[in-house]
Amino acid sequence: MGRRVILKMTLPEPPPPSLRLRIDRQALISNWQTMDALSGSASAGAAVKADGYGLGIDNVMPALLQAGARQFFVAHWGEVPGVLAHAPAHSIAVLHGVRNAQEAAYARATGVLPVINSAEQARVWLDAGGGACHLMVDSGINRLGIAPAQLGVEEVSRLEIDTLLSHLASADEDSELNARQLARFQEASSMIEARSLSLANSAGIALGPDYHFDLTRPGLALYGGIPRRELADSIRQVAHIEAAVLQTRDLEPGETVGYNAIWQARKPTRVATISLGYADGILRSWGDRGALQHDGRNLPIIGRVSMDMIIVDCTNSPLKEGDFCSLSYDLPKASKTAQLSQYELLTLLGSRFDRTVSTD
Repeated sequence: MGRRVILKMTLPEPPPPSLRLRIDRQALISNWQTMDALSGSASAGAAVKADGYGLGIDNVMPALLQAGARQFFVAHWGEVPGVLAHAPAHSIAVLHGVRNAQEAAYARATGVLPVINSAEQARVWLDAGGGACHLMVDSGINRLGIAPAQLGVEEVSRLEIDTLLSHLASADEDSELNARQLARFQEASSMIEARSLSLANSAGIALGPDYHFDLTRPGLALYGGIPRRELADSIRQVAHIEAAVLQTRDLEPGETVGYNAIWQARKPTRVATISLGYADGILRSWGDRGALQHDGRNLPIIGRVSMDMIIVDCTNSPLKEGDFCSLSYDLPKASKTAQLSQYELLTLLGSRFDRTVSTD
């Protein structure tokens, strides 16, 4: 048999996408500076996991560095290269820690610091040669973190701990658990020798100085989320979505729209099909009460959201094919509309958007 020859084709640049995601650089900078100021004597780091909360690590890191952020938190080791392209290794922490020798070797080779979460992870780290690391103690969220009762085990005593961390479970609520977790963290900090202490996320920062310690870890608020009402007047919207009109049509009374024909026209109606769908993170939950906007007019979503398309009522709009509509991504308001958390709204955003950073 002859050998198969595969010819590589040189492709032209693809046409401009029909989906736009504009990232407001100045809003991102302002939000970090706000959270840093609210952190008082503590310095603010930045959670940049999940590809910069869905906005793109290469988009958010330059702005955060310009703002003044110097400590960065990711969840997975696979997220490290993207952050390393912008920041030194010692400034990066991996929250999931080291599960095995391979991850420990990678941490030592790169210089990135793992967050140790258990006695077993401490053993893995020490067996690999150890070195500087962080330690997460569970103070009540019962998720990741070493149990307080294990803080005295021999493996933990041998760790070279840079920062002792814990994580609040209900900082976005006025919950008694906040004070209990604070007390447990304070007790844990008296048992562990660490260079610095860190407890508060975005919502935790708003709880006040008792929760700030040495380093805070804002995430959601940097990207326009408002986890507590105290932040409502100081956090700016960062993500702005636009999608193109693919087609318009006129419907007669009785005609239906979309899958399962759940919407029916009661009068002559002009509709537009928009290049946006649940594959882009705009789930079907938007369809019950959501709307897009164009030229100051509201365009209610009708029918079921499809994988790649949304249909809107544009009867009262001069909308035409090729126009771009916007979807309001004010996160607290969008959360109520879509019945999704503000975190989900950001991290669900798909890969088909043309993500651009505004420099205005």
